[in-house]
Amino acid sequence: MNEATESVRAFANFRVLNGEADAAERDHLIRNLAQLFSYVSDRCDDEQVAQYDEVLCQLADIVEVEARAHVAKLLAPLDRAPGTAVVRLANDVIEVAAPLLEFSNVLSDDDLIEIVEHQSEAHRVAIAGRKGLKGRVSDAIATFGGEPSVTRLLRNMEAELSNEALEKVAVRATHNASLAEDLRGRADIDWARVRAEVSAAGAKALERLGLVSESPNRETANRVQAVVYNRIKNRAGFSSQEWKLAWNQVKALADRRRFDLKALHRFTRFGYGHHTAAGLTMLLQVRPEIMVKWLALQDYVALTVAARAAKIPPELFGMIIAVLPWRDLPSQADVENVRKRYEALSEDEAAGIFELWRTHSFRRRAAEDEVA
Repeated sequence: MNEATESVRAFANFRVLNGEADAAERDHLIRNLAQLFSYVSDRCDDEQVAQYDEVLCQLADIVEVEARAHVAKLLAPLDRAPGTAVVRLANDVIEVAAPLLEFSNVLSDDDLIEIVEHQSEAHRVAIAGRKGLKGRVSDAIATFGGEPSVTRLLRNMEAELSNEALEKVAVRATHNASLAEDLRGRADIDWARVRAEVSAAGAKALERLGLVSESPNRETANRVQAVVYNRIKNRAGFSSQEWKLAWNQVKALADRRRFDLKALHRFTRFGYGHHTAAGLTMLLQVRPEIMVKWLALQDYVALTVAARAAKIPPELFGMIIAVLPWRDLPSQADVENVRKRYEALSEDEAAGIFELWRTHSFRRRAAEDEVA
């Protein structure tokens, strides 16, 4: 790891960054640096990732498309990659951006939405094929995308199609036979539920496409209610895969100095529970396994003390409690009670308790290391 760090520092001072080398030498350098990072990415700390990030960005400004494309392919499959470099290359020409847009887990939904809004249709087509595409991104594609990207979105069976996206596509499909055919091919979608949750214009479009009947009966209404209940219920529960994804995306935001309370508020507003937990872990400066333990034990008290010590606003704290991936979904009464206790606890008192806990935890960990 020391060797890798020294290599980055050497690259940073290399004459190629001052424009003294020819194109071939610059291309060779960025390819080797990206290759090196791909070998050691899982062992880099935040400072080392930041060093790679800075140098890769500098080199990306002075190399040709082929070299940038090569770097993008190397970074695309990595769970942890330099955030600024990834976003920069994802906004590059499609020959460079494509692998990152399709496969990089470092790109957040906000990054993808921004690209959908401001880059080319080819960029939107690449994004539309991502596995596990979230509803917010599908909505952006339905809003800004042309027929190619919307078609690929509809054919992506691993994409989450929001009601907003389905409504927009349905309205367009009333005048587009190809989109209508793709919508009818989505047998996995409960169209009765969608009809009950979209606007009158959206419902009318679904009726014209023959996806729903004009007047849903009581049995259908009961089924819709059950689906909604199960969807809310399934929000609860910790997923190690979701946690890993969220942790790396929040880290990438921090690499770019774009993680703050506003970002945390955005996670809660859109119901991103694991991202909220990862962001809170960073703000509280606790180890990830501590946050996971609190969630597993439904430990409202520990989280209340830690968040109050970090001076998180009460309104935001209430949203955080409601959206975190607890073992069991908190009731509205739970959320209200926890928030009341939060407001009753002073920041000074919380800071004192939290510092005592940190000290005790540090000593216990040191003792365990000595025994080991």
